[in-house]
Amino acid sequence: MKLEAVPIEFPPDTNVIVGHAHFIKTVEDLYEVCATTLPGGRYGIAFCEASGARLVRSEGNDDALRAAANETARRIGAGHTFVIFLGQAFPINVLNAVKQCAEVCTVHCATANPTEIVVAETPAGRGVVGVVDGQPPVGVEDAAGVAWRKDFLRKIGYKR
Repeated sequence: MKLEAVPIEFPPDTNVIVGHAHFIKTVEDLYEVCATTLPGGRYGIAFCEASGARLVRSEGNDDALRAAANETARRIGAGHTFVIFLGQAFPINVLNAVKQCAEVCTVHCATANPTEIVVAETPAGRGVVGVVDGQPPVGVEDAAGVAWRKDFLRKIGYKR
């Protein structure tokens, strides 16, 4: 078995969701999820077929994000993997709807951090075995950290 860490190359000011699904219409259903959940948001979606023509299929409402999702999915190259790049939106805005999509089996990550997708390759193909998302912790939150977090969440409108 060969292991490879595939870095995510983020377009400017975007977040990414990477997951695993199971059916060719995944890309269309994820488009509908984004279209109905992210009014005003920009997104590009790509999905790697695992059989048949074995193409990277894509949808989206932003050509640059769609191209980035296509390229990222192609580099990951693992069957049934999907990539969603979000602009003017955060994963929290769409994540539950993505997880509720009938074809979605799992979400590996939803982030804007430097990220690598760990891919295993065997004679049977390629599969995602894990994700490296961000840096390791350097300490434990203290009272000042709690105050900063609560203030930040209120400043960006996620808490009252």
